[in-house]
Amino acid sequence: MLNPAAVFKCLSDETRTRATLLITREGELCVCELVCALEDSQPKISRHLAQLRACGLLLDRRQGQWVYYRINPELPEWVRTVLDTTLAANSAWLEANTARLHAMGDRPLNTATCC
Repeated sequence: MLNPAAVFKCLSDETRTRATLLITREGELCVCELVCALEDSQPKISRHLAQLRACGLLLDRRQGQWVYYRINPELPEWVRTVLDTTLAANSAWLEANTARLHAMGDRPLNTATCC
């Protein structure tokens, strides 16, 4: 069960917070999209995503060799509110990440080459 200490501990790392907020906004992102948006290595991004999944904030699904992440729909409403409010109030903080993500172009077609 998620409690405030567990949620905030899980989000205490900047990479995990940025990834979570990008996923909150986009609905679902592939590891390769997060690598591009966050300008970090695939192993580092995957490690952070595994931590977010372990604490219950994210769910993943495999599609071939790719792994996609989304916000856990079973999150308590207060957690969704924290994520949505934080996202709405901090678009400038995510501006560069969002620009890199959107610069990938037609991302569904890029997944074959980016992962």
